[in-house]
Formats: sequence, C-alpha cells, structure tokens
Amino acid sequence: MKGTFFLGDGLFETRELHLPELQDDEVLIRVAACGVCGTDVHICHGDKGSAEVHPPVVLGHELSGIVEKIGAGVHTVAVSDHVAVDPNIYCGSCRPCRMGKKQLCTNLQAVGVTRNGGFAEYCIAPQAQCFRIKETVPLEEAAMAEPLACCLHGIDRAGIQAGSAVCVVGGGAIGLIMVQLARLSGASQVILSEPNELRRQAAMEVGADGVIDPVHEKIAERFQELTGIEGADVVIECVGSTIATEQAFAVAGMGATVLLFSVPKTGTFHQLSLDDMYHKELNVAGSLINPDTFERAVELLNGGRLNLKPVITHAFPVNQVKEAIQMQTSQESIKVLVKPELKEPVKL
Repeated sequence: MKGTFFLGDGLFETRELHLPELQDDEVLIRVAACGVCGTDVHICHGDKGSAEVHPPVVLGHELSGIVEKIGAGVHTVAVSDHVAVDPNIYCGSCRPCRMGKKQLCTNLQAVGVTRNGGFAEYCIAPQAQCFRIKETVPLEEAAMAEPLACCLHGIDRAGIQAGSAVCVVGGGAIGLIMVQLARLSGASQVILSEPNELRRQAAMEVGADGVIDPVHEKIAERFQELTGIEGADVVIECVGSTIATEQAFAVAGMGATVLLFSVPKTGTFHQLSLDDMYHKELNVAGSLINPDTFERAVELLNGGRLNLKPVITHAFPVNQVKEAIQMQTSQESIKVLVKPELKEPVKL
C-alpha cells in the first residue's frame, strides 16, 4: 500500500506505507477521497497546521473512505461502513479543554497533521473520530465533512439571525459552503464577492443571491445596489489576505459582525479603523477548527442539504500530492481532491 509523505521544505515522496497493528479502539480505513486544504498549502510552505508538523508525515485531514478492519473494542462503526474522519483529537485535560474551548487545546493531535492522514491508500483513525456516512452520499462529497464542520463553527461564531443580510468575501470551497450555510441559517440575502469568474458562477449555482467582482466594482456600493441595504449585517471573510480583510470591513454595516474565518499566512497584519469599530459598533470574531460540529456536518451531508458538485473541480492520484497542492493554489480550481483509485489527474 502506498502513501505520500511530506518531508518538509515543500518536498514529497511516495513510498510503501507500513501500518502498525490496530489498537482496540482503532479503525483501518481504505481512503476513497481526501481534500487538499489551505492548511496543507501553508504546511507545504513551512507554516504549521492546526498543530505543529514533524516530517516525515502523510498529510491529508479531509478524508472519507470505507472501513476495512476494526479493533477489538470498536463498536461505533463496522466493516464496509462509509465514514468521514474528524481529524482533531483533543487532550481533554489542558485549561482550554477544561474551559469548554477544546478547539484551543494546547496538546492537539490531528490525523493528517501530527499523525499519518489521508494522502494514502489506507489510514488508521480512532473510532471516536469516525462518523458514518450514508452510502447514498458520494464519497467525494463525504470528504467535505471536515471543512463543512469548520464552517459550522464559524457560522455559530458569526451569529446570523433570520433576516440577516450576509456578504461572503472569497469564493473558494469555504466561501461556497458559507454561502449555503448562511442561507440555511435564515439569511434574507447572501452576496458573494470574488474576482474569479468561475467561482462567481459556482456561487450562483449553490444559491447566492448575487455576486460582486471586487476588482471592477466597489464592494460596499455594489452590495447596496444588489440588496437595497447599506452594509451587511454579517461579513464572512474566507481569503486570508489583507485586501480581502479590508473589503470585509468596508462592506460591514452598522452593528455588523465581521468573521475572519480564513487561514492567513503567518505574520500577516491588518490595520484596523478604530473609528469604524467605535461608530459602527462592530463585532470581530475569529474561528478555529471544528469543536463539536462534526456530527452536524455529517447530518447535513446525509440529509442532502448542500450542493457540493460545483465546489469539487479536480482530483489527483495519491502519487501526485504536490501537483494536487499546486492545483489547489491555482485560479483554475475550487476544491481539489486526492483519490487513491486514480491513475492520472481528472477534471470533475
């Protein structure tokens, strides 16, 4: 069986994957699909992920697959079950965990970050991290459970109410999921701002009420033209650049919440208008991973509540992880998967 190991300094190597004997509470998963995350891109460039990365390690934390074998004490899943994996493993004993903020766990472990993950033919995960997915759900879409769970935590932090006018800044996979979750949360209008035409089109397919091209249009003015409302009640920033953050604050209305959801490059700073903070009474929130939201993500997938077909655009075989990461950073893609069954890349 093969796995592609991250060696550090942007280097990858596909080699034989030697799996240890299953512990009583562990599950052996035949990987069907694993998403390439922005965090993988950051790790490739030398930044840390949700936890510190120590190569060599098989990356890939957005994975789905089929249960191949279970440990003696496993009772939550069975052989042949379709599953999605919550990668984040919390210690439960550090101060953040004991204060009900386990996403800030100081001893966090994660499948595909601190232990071998889904850029391989097989992956081992604790049973507590494995969630059953209906067989009617395509396994490519099941691999989106982890980013969906992270988005749900962000949506909880954003505080969307029935009737809120929402602007999503950035139309990558996360932005397109946020558009749909905002609608499910009761938003009256959801507008997406995105310079890439492919992604603007995808936003309309998944239910956006309108789109803005921030390169050729002023985001605040165009938002008001589209909605008749002077400023968004909730702004969700999904890019990670200072330009996008500036646009997010520009489109925020009186009393708005600005959710800075994206994973920025280490050392990125944004100059904040304290005058706007005061006179608009803005709320600014961050969001980190997915505490207690994975089950909800799975229920949304099992219930068919999201349209993910326009989101997933490319797939690569397991021996082309570096190429998959490069495609994820291009303007041609939205969401890129690694699929061990493939022999060559495909456009979906």
